[in-house]
Amino acid sequence: MARKFFGTDGIRGETNSGNMTAATAMRVAQAAGAHFRRGDHRHRVVIGKDTRLSGYMMESALVAGFTSVGMDVIQTGPLPTPAIAMLTREMRADLGVMISASHNPYRDNGIKLFGPDGFKLSDEVELEIERGIESEPQLAAASEIGRARRIEDARGRYIHALKQSISTETRFDGLKVVVDCANGAAYQVAPSAIWELGAEVITLGVTPNGTNINDGVGSTSLDAIKAKVVEEGADVGIALDGDADRLIVIDEKGNAVDGDQIMGLIAIRMAEKGVLRGGGVVATVMSNLGLERYLADKGLTLERTKVGDRYVLERMKAGGFNIGGEQSGHMILLDHATTGDGTVAALRVLSSLVHFRKPASEVLHVFDPVPQLLKNVRFAGGTPLEDVDVKSVIADAEAELAGKGRLVIRPSGTEPVIRVMAEGDDGAQVEAVVDRICDAVKAVG
Repeated sequence: MARKFFGTDGIRGETNSGNMTAATAMRVAQAAGAHFRRGDHRHRVVIGKDTRLSGYMMESALVAGFTSVGMDVIQTGPLPTPAIAMLTREMRADLGVMISASHNPYRDNGIKLFGPDGFKLSDEVELEIERGIESEPQLAAASEIGRARRIEDARGRYIHALKQSISTETRFDGLKVVVDCANGAAYQVAPSAIWELGAEVITLGVTPNGTNINDGVGSTSLDAIKAKVVEEGADVGIALDGDADRLIVIDEKGNAVDGDQIMGLIAIRMAEKGVLRGGGVVATVMSNLGLERYLADKGLTLERTKVGDRYVLERMKAGGFNIGGEQSGHMILLDHATTGDGTVAALRVLSSLVHFRKPASEVLHVFDPVPQLLKNVRFAGGTPLEDVDVKSVIADAEAELAGKGRLVIRPSGTEPVIRVMAEGDDGAQVEAVVDRICDAVKAVG
């Protein structure tokens, strides 16, 4: 069955258009609620959101849908995605919902669902819910309609969990940290947690107004935090995205540090402490070859998956790994969270700065990345990757890079674009290879 609603990370789109309407949200809630109503206990769902204007509308629609099928609703207000996953487990809920479009602009919104274990739903469960969305809802009897309540201590619970993710002896006294929350879901909790651990905190992106989420701030717009770190003479900058499941770090010189370097740092420290499981790290095909070589030198593996944190998580669970992530900044530390958590990863980075007592530019330069180039090629239609000439150019490129680099070519899942990425020790060779493949795709597309 082809997916109509769910993508690689829940349901997402422009609000009041397509699948992202109040009417659809209510049907999603009714279908998901019906699916998770099992047993004779009183069923409940935890609903959180980021700071988008449309969050009010989507939240109200979801509450109506869940209560109409007999589920009680617990509303937390704005909280990061990983906080909702945590609270779903902690409150023994049957289901968790996060209303967010992550790093997208405010016009978009999304619905992410978590099972009672706090993990995102499997493909099979999402397909079951899709079938329910297009079926008549199983409405509860009048006496069984659910209730809704808002809890006031959700932020405090999550802040406590964040601090529990590092050693109780660790303090951040003496560190000056710029924290950019993208005017998103972590605008209260991330600065508070870091301040409570002793750091001097300078904030950016903590004045959400419904339409400024990810607007010139956050992990996908780094100019503001780079400038702020240098201007303030800060030790480090922490940049989160709209729902705070992603982290990019800025060193004291104003340089960005991506997820590969952060994963490398955290993994090695865990290995030294004897708490790394799985024998290495899980990342996607986009992670730099330099990370793979660095881990191999330490006797650790880098296992690669398709792009998407859900695929990273699936491999982590199957292989017994406790650290994984993406170059883009999703960090999954399974000992402390069931999904990517930018703030948990940030606390690990700050702990490393305290431990090594060296500048961030030294601590976070774990390996030398090899030259890597990604280009996107738009095509008009058809399947250019099936063309004989394109296949021939790709085969030649793979042979040329053999033993010296890597080639990753994949179609976008959301637009008519082919993504061409190559990396290797020779930057000029990498650029030439990418350009040849792009030209071949353009010729047939």
